[in-house]
Amino acid sequence: MDKKVVGEKQMSDGPENTNSCSIEDMLAAGVEPHSQTVEAVCDCVATPEDTDTTTIETEDGLKKAIPVWAKIMIVAIAALVILFAFVWENVYTGSPDEEVEIVPKRSHGEVQDELDELDWVIPGILPENEYSRPGTLISSVNAIVIHYIGNPGTSAEQNRNYFANLGFTGETHASSNFIIGLDGEVIQCVPVDEIAYASGERNADTLSIELCHPDDTGQFTDETYASALRLTVWLCERYGLTADDLLRHFDVTGKECPRYFVLNEDEWEAFKDNVRRMLDS
Repeated sequence: MDKKVVGEKQMSDGPENTNSCSIEDMLAAGVEPHSQTVEAVCDCVATPEDTDTTTIETEDGLKKAIPVWAKIMIVAIAALVILFAFVWENVYTGSPDEEVEIVPKRSHGEVQDELDELDWVIPGILPENEYSRPGTLISSVNAIVIHYIGNPGTSAEQNRNYFANLGFTGETHASSNFIIGLDGEVIQCVPVDEIAYASGERNADTLSIELCHPDDTGQFTDETYASALRLTVWLCERYGLTADDLLRHFDVTGKECPRYFVLNEDEWEAFKDNVRRMLDS
């Protein structure tokens, strides 16, 4: 009987089932196995395919199997969608209950215009020359580099004039965007949109601040230190920088500059911490 053969084949493919009733038992008992009965017997026996697939019923009433790998793929895609939604909500757009303040960076022109209006910054822009102010433009400011003059007891004005005189002597290439004197005076020597010859390979994307000092230790006066903090914080706010974007000349070239911050690492970290607190206040 065709149905019986089909039933027997299905039974032989599955694991042993001691609780099921075979078609032979039904015939021995005088029960005629109808097609529905055969289907029921076949459906109650697990086959290898049943352990690896899930069946779905299509519109035409047929049953099709969903492989395990397809189910895993569906779950993985769903997990990725949920993860992406979470990241987008909490990282890119911020938490719904949290306001994110976005501080736009100023352009070089805007920053320079503001500098020109500050009463605590003395304009002392050098004349253009190939040794201290080449006039080369920089596209962005990614860090601020702190230096020390290296000539104990000299003033900000004296060092500014030395940079200007290099245009005539040509003895070396040197300059700085800013110099801070022993009394805390701040002189700007090079515009913020131009390179200064101060930080080697980082001239092209940094601003430089030279600090005067009274003796060979390189330690700064309180007035110099306070003005250095003030100017550094002001520039960080305009260019969207943080305390982590502060460098010593030493960090760029390995030169012992600024000496006091190189020989006293904790003092350098304290300076950055002060900048960090002032930016957060």
